Amino acid sequence: MSIFEEHLVQYEPMIFACIRKLNIYKNHELYRQAGRIALWKAWVKFDSGRGEFAPYAYRCIYGAILDELKKENHIEETINPVEEEKLSFLVEQTLVRCIQHEDLALALEKLTTNERELILWIFVEGISLQQAATRAGITIPGIKKRRERLLTKLRENMPAKN
Repeated sequence: MSIFEEHLVQYEPMIFACIRKLNIYKNHELYRQAGRIALWKAWVKFDSGRGEFAPYAYRCIYGAILDELKKENHIEETINPVEEEKLSFLVEQTLVRCIQHEDLALALEKLTTNERELILWIFVEGISLQQAATRAGITIPGIKKRRERLLTKLRENMPAKN
């Protein structure tokens, strides 16, 4: 076993501690790998004349995982989910016909004013989730959850097609 592999075994719990401290609940392997790479970089760059290795390694690991988390968050906020793209395309192409369609009109009538407003913002106006969250005065995850519930409600209110 090489010297770095010994360090990796020794500092693996530190990587897990950083993941827990940052409240990461998904994609653990991605963040573990980011932590391992950061540990390797810290091990290569470490200068023993500047202090102990453990605190230096911790800051490098924590910072790398935090950078990865920010990058993933940015990607999640800027790239629309596939379902939203499909519904957005459908609404843009057939909005007039669908609104006139009796089933959709009935399903839309069963929605609250706020729900209809959210549909208009996201699927007709095409604003981002960030803008919708700002308009509604809630967080982005809150808008995502509302959108998810709204789409489920619309599906339930639409009669099944043969």
